[in-house]
Amino acid sequence: MTNETATETENRTATLNDKQNEFAQALYDAYRTKKPLKMSDWDGVVTDDDTAYAVQDKFVELKGLPTGGYKVSLTSKQTQDMFDSDSPLYGQQVDSHFLPSPALLSLQDKTMAPLLEVELGFRAKEDLHASDSLEDLLHKTTVCGTVELPDSRFADWFPDLSKYNVMSDCAVGGFVVYGDERPTDEAFQNVDDAATVNVTLYHDGKEESNGKSSEVLGNPLKSLQWLVGKLEDQGKTFKAGQLVSSGTFLLPPHLTEGKWEAKFDHGFGDVSVEVRK
Repeated sequence: MTNETATETENRTATLNDKQNEFAQALYDAYRTKKPLKMSDWDGVVTDDDTAYAVQDKFVELKGLPTGGYKVSLTSKQTQDMFDSDSPLYGQQVDSHFLPSPALLSLQDKTMAPLLEVELGFRAKEDLHASDSLEDLLHKTTVCGTVELPDSRFADWFPDLSKYNVMSDCAVGGFVVYGDERPTDEAFQNVDDAATVNVTLYHDGKEESNGKSSEVLGNPLKSLQWLVGKLEDQGKTFKAGQLVSSGTFLLPPHLTEGKWEAKFDHGFGDVSVEVRK
């Protein structure tokens, strides 16, 4: 992946006060030590979207690692209602947390309280812009199946963590496991075709759930378009080489030990992660 560091892309949407800077530092400390924060200690510290994204930018800066891409959350009415939101939100993801399938992950060493989501990922073949139409995005990206493992720096976070703390915490970003990539305009005959992908999720060979790509804002390309526009509003750019996991097809289960497999149609194949203690 071609990436850029947080300091290179830093464009704060708000000025942080001392408590909000302390919050960003606490998120980083929890990320580094795997000792979770208490929600009650940070309730009300962030109360608007711009400040939440500014805390996220500071958190990313403290990591000091390349940003490999993004995740988009709250892409269905059900998940928006759960977090009292009327729009999606995004999180910046470090490059090292994008893993090719099949992946091996240790719960004890790498995660805190993860869930599992099944999504489509889009990688930019060139820089993307808010002026790009859905048709443009179809031609300017590659696409793959992904298994995203959301995780938070807060204890007992799902589904009670406030929207602003979710945003501050990089949209509860954990890991993204991605499958084989193809040009999006070869995977789909047209834009509407991206809304017709089906997936079945298995845990140790047992069917757990199934979902479809139309759950993601009606079409996952709309999620990508929303992200590109949101970034540009903040003075940022979705860069060539960056990857986004664009929104879940299904309500996420808790990640537990064993082999998790997402089996996609449309020729995307399987995306799998083996989870151990």
